[in-house]
Amino acid sequence: MTAGMPEPAPGRAEFDTGAPHSARVWNYWLGGRDNYPADREVGETFRSSFPGIVDLARDSRAFLSRAVSHLAGEVGIRQFLDVGAGLPTADNTHQIAQRVAPGSRIVYVDNDPLVLAHARTLLVGTPEGATHYIDADLNDPAAVVREAWNTLDPAEPVALTLMQVVGHIAPYDRARSIVNRLMAALPSGSHLVLNDSVDTHEGNAEATRLYNESGAAPYHLRSHEQISGFFEGLELLEPGVVPLARWRPAPGTATDGEVIARGGVGRKP
Repeated sequence: MTAGMPEPAPGRAEFDTGAPHSARVWNYWLGGRDNYPADREVGETFRSSFPGIVDLARDSRAFLSRAVSHLAGEVGIRQFLDVGAGLPTADNTHQIAQRVAPGSRIVYVDNDPLVLAHARTLLVGTPEGATHYIDADLNDPAAVVREAWNTLDPAEPVALTLMQVVGHIAPYDRARSIVNRLMAALPSGSHLVLNDSVDTHEGNAEATRLYNESGAAPYHLRSHEQISGFFEGLELLEPGVVPLARWRPAPGTATDGEVIARGGVGRKP
């Protein structure tokens, strides 16, 4: 069955439509309609400075789709923990996984009231599986896992997905610690699916600097080595940590365009 969606945490302020929010800006780049003038203004400023951000948003979504399809199909994972899920759009994690395996159980995690409000009405999964959304913060991994176990089985492997999320956490050592704590709580056979933007593209770096001055939650670009570091101790699936379009692309679809982000999938021994 589909689990009911939670009410906002007591005392949680309503969402502020006058300030830009990363989830809504990302929704704008994906062509969505769940955004406000402040989000569109920041999103358009970023896109004007760096048009490739739209391709990055789409590449990130496509990478998630391929990774989840592989894990639900060839690997046989039936539980997914999508942290920092953002606003629902086409081909969400539960739709991808349950299309392959209808009995898959998915928990989404976010702490934005607008995201939670949309989740209650849009994230409806298969009768055989479960789809749930929890109001929690990536900065509190213990709470994320504790709430997730209300829907997921702690004895069975879980795929943890972090799409363009850990860049919001500074410093790097703290981001590494949070990811490590999440993975430490998951059983053997669990997988980490992660992608984030790299600091090697000058246009993206300048656009990110302007974005960070806009009032939205700052985003921190990182090196390839730092992104690879999130997979330390895990067994990397081929082809490793690579530009998003190069991770197991459909035949004839891989490109050699600008490298803006890198991602990979690793298995916990």
